[in-house]
Amino acid sequence: MKYMLLMSATKEAFEWYSKWPKEVLQANIAFMRNFNDELKESGVLVMTAGLAFPEQAMMVRAGKNGEPITDGVFPESKEFLAGWWIIEVENAEEAYKVAARASLAPAPEGTPDTMPIEVREVMTRLPEGFGD
Repeated sequence: MKYMLLMSATKEAFEWYSKWPKEVLQANIAFMRNFNDELKESGVLVMTAGLAFPEQAMMVRAGKNGEPITDGVFPESKEFLAGWWIIEVENAEEAYKVAARASLAPAPEGTPDTMPIEVREVMTRLPEGFGD
């Protein structure tokens, strides 16, 4: 089964991250590279990517004639997607284990908690009973 692991953060967290001490940033980046390499070597990783900071994001919708109409990132947004992995594992419990490992990425000393990772199954069919 495929699962998507989503790493989200607030705009304030993105700004805080950009001000981390250089050695902590390097440790965080090294952790993510090693983590991704381990997932790839184990055959679990399907795809992964980090995303640009929120101020570079753009909301797009179609206009009357299908032309793209762009709006900036809405200021009321509470969280922004920072990065993601698509993994292929046997079940949700295995996906949770991988997500917990990703959550251990280094952060500055005194950071109160580990990073939350949202786990969502990649749907390949409608759930049983959906639309009945």
